[in-house]
Amino acid sequence: MSLTVLVPENDVVPPPVDEPSTAQWTPPLDAEGLRFVLERIKDWKPFDVEEVFDDLDTAIGNQPPPVATTGALIDRLRDHLKQLSDITVADDKYPPTAEMVLLVERGRPLREERTPADHQRAVGLARRLAFVASDLVEELIEARYIKGAE
Repeated sequence: MSLTVLVPENDVVPPPVDEPSTAQWTPPLDAEGLRFVLERIKDWKPFDVEEVFDDLDTAIGNQPPPVATTGALIDRLRDHLKQLSDITVADDKYPPTAEMVLLVERGRPLREERTPADHQRAVGLARRLAFVASDLVEELIEARYIKGAE
C-alpha cells in the first residue's frame, strides 16, 4: 500500500493567489557593519570602578603625580570619563539627571584638550579631569547606574 493512498489530495491547500508573499529575510547588518561591531567588541574594556578610584586618588591626592606618569594618567582619566559619559547616556529607559548631563558636557572639552608639555599644567588638566570624573561616578553610583567600590 503506498502513502499517497493514505493522504487525501484535498488536504494540501495552496495559498490564495491574491495573498501577499512573505518577504525574504535580510540580515540587519552588511559585512562592513558586522566588521564595525566586531572591532567595537574587540576594543571593549569592562568598567572597573576600583581602577577609576585609584586613578582619581593619584590625580587628586596629596602628592602630585610623578612627571613620568602624568601623561599616562591623563589618558586613563580621559578613558574613564568617556566610559562614564557613555554609561550616563546609554539607555533611553534610564535618562540621565540634569546634573549628569551637565557633568558630561563639562567633561567633553576636557577630554579633547591636548596634554600640556609643562608638568604643572598637565597636573592641572589631570585634576580637572579627575574632579569631573569623580562627580560623575558619584552621581552614577547614587542613581544605581553602576555599583560602587565594595
